[in-house]
Amino acid sequence: MRTVGVEEEFLVVDAHLDDSRPTAAEVLQLATPLVGNAPDELGSLVAELKQQQLEANTSPHDTMESLQAELVSWRAKASSAAQRGGALLMASGTSPVPVVPLAVHSERYDRMTQQFGMMAREHLTCGCHVHVAVDSDEEAVGVLDRIRTWLPPLLALSANSPLWQGADSDYASYRSQVMDRWPAAGPYDVFGSADGYRTAVDRLIATGVLIDEGMVYFDARSSAHHPTVEIRVADVCLDVGDTVLIAALSRALVETAAQEWAGGVPAPEASTQLLRVATWQAARWGTQGDLIDPLTFKPATAREVVATLVDHVRPALRAAGDERRVDNRVERLFALGNGAVRQREVFRDSGLNAVVDLLVKETVAAP
Repeated sequence: MRTVGVEEEFLVVDAHLDDSRPTAAEVLQLATPLVGNAPDELGSLVAELKQQQLEANTSPHDTMESLQAELVSWRAKASSAAQRGGALLMASGTSPVPVVPLAVHSERYDRMTQQFGMMAREHLTCGCHVHVAVDSDEEAVGVLDRIRTWLPPLLALSANSPLWQGADSDYASYRSQVMDRWPAAGPYDVFGSADGYRTAVDRLIATGVLIDEGMVYFDARSSAHHPTVEIRVADVCLDVGDTVLIAALSRALVETAAQEWAGGVPAPEASTQLLRVATWQAARWGTQGDLIDPLTFKPATAREVVATLVDHVRPALRAAGDERRVDNRVERLFALGNGAVRQREVFRDSGLNAVVDLLVKETVAAP
């Protein structure tokens, strides 16, 4: 069974909302007694690019049940520490309230701010990154080449960033549009081999534009630090149960693609430009409009496209024991709405403060 680990990024906002005072460093200090001194491979709570962000990293898990339990635990610990520091923890891909993003000062982050100017200064987004174990670099790239057409539906399901600095962006995932401003972000070409992937990354870094390999923000990439494929396309989910859905589908996509690669099944023929269009469509509409079918690249309803995705990976879901969980969760998501739907409904009916109340409550709600 392939193991799965998840990184979730969260917003940390002053509890009074009219004060943009960054609080993440204080929250991390307050979280230390709650977190303990476990080594990184057993999970961690760390700072991110901006002082209004925290990132929780789980350990690798064999089952979705144990993964969900750790995700719930990290959210509870981070939220408790935030409250002690007079702050609110929110699982949202972008900030619904106006906030002045302030960078964490480190040599790397200072270089990024100097290199990318206002784009880096404005940046404040929160994603969900799923790490799925692979056996080799060659398998990792074989997987990357075969999952690229299936990533836009994952973005649509996870979409949870409709609001930007107090206004409706008209997107289900505005986070993805902000991320796309970075020079090496979004959909990627077919690499063909581990050498092909390495060459592509090395050429990007050799331009001098990127600070380091960590700035290769492809929607999925081969991890530089772990024997995993890192699927990065998703927003951080409002509901932790949706995070587990994205993790289960990601593992099934990796397993399905690895079997195809081992069996000599060629990677789907789709240009990066076509994938950019499919990704934009997923960001714009989420689960509330047509998406681009990964097989035909023609418009289809979100329900149809998600059903196509689930059917594509169903044998892997069944083998992992995740089939019923995924089917039930997909039905629940379409019935109740993902984070983008719920944020926008509350914003329209009750205003910005009600959105904050929703985010704070649902971030730590039982799945």
